[in-house]
Amino acid sequence: MRIHFPNSARLQNIGGFLRRFDPTDESRLDFSMHPGWVAVHPFVIAFTACVADYVSRNGGNHFGEVARVRSLPYLIRMGLFQYLRLDYGAEVVAHEEAGRFITIQRITNTQEPTNFIVNLIPLLHAEPVQVEPIRYVISELVRNVLEHSESGAGAFLCAQYFRDSQTLSLGVADAGVGIQRTISRYHNAATGWDATMLALRPGVTGTTARIGGTDYNAGAGLFFTKSIACASRNYFVIYSGDAAFKLRKTPQRRQIYLHGNAANDYHTKEIGLPAWQGTVVGVDISIDPRRSFAALMDLIRKAYGLDVRERRKQPYKKPRFT
Repeated sequence: MRIHFPNSARLQNIGGFLRRFDPTDESRLDFSMHPGWVAVHPFVIAFTACVADYVSRNGGNHFGEVARVRSLPYLIRMGLFQYLRLDYGAEVVAHEEAGRFITIQRITNTQEPTNFIVNLIPLLHAEPVQVEPIRYVISELVRNVLEHSESGAGAFLCAQYFRDSQTLSLGVADAGVGIQRTISRYHNAATGWDATMLALRPGVTGTTARIGGTDYNAGAGLFFTKSIACASRNYFVIYSGDAAFKLRKTPQRRQIYLHGNAANDYHTKEIGLPAWQGTVVGVDISIDPRRSFAALMDLIRKAYGLDVRERRKQPYKKPRFT
């Protein structure tokens, strides 16, 4: 496998990073970095740790050189080189970046996300009610991995907080069976893109063919996460198999709409990418003291309910003849 850190790999330009990923030859991981400067989203860091761990667990080795870029102490402090077993130089000191990020965590059970969230709250300097959207997103993304991915290694999760914009960036990655295999158990998903669009649809889950899911899995997690990003005019990316969906930032001049069908979102479609067997999600969330979490969730629930009700009616609609 091969991973390259370009000078910039944020969610807005994540396509370039994904296209350079090479998933072939699982017996080794070749890692490289832009020699000048590197700025990467937690999506990239969590994904790289996940891939490195996957290669190690399968008896492979890691190769490559670590560039002495300004962000190297940050990557060290994030815990990347605990998984990416390369020499970064004894003279490089990992900076204590208290108040800026949460290092890579491997989540293997439903209790561990609570510890991640507890560590996250002081980082945000926010009231508990303002943290609720983030608590919900983390819980849902991790639950998706634990319930659907069949990954024995669990979920890889990390975060970074940007004080100036009051934005939290999250990355979650797994090396499981991927969205298409999960969704195809009960739904027709001929391609990775079809499966991704179904996974983002409210009420669709890989545990039942019933629209609206079950009492234990309503098919809401990814839809709610995408909607929270949309409502705060931020980015959301999901990558699995050879497809990636990127929710683009809604311009201020545009009114925000929460669409049940992600095809109607302001988005970018990436297909034919190097195929990753698992799933990676990245999201940016604004910490907005003016927005009530209860009001936001009510808005999302209404969009969820409307879409599910409309699709439940479709098989029973009588044909119209003119």
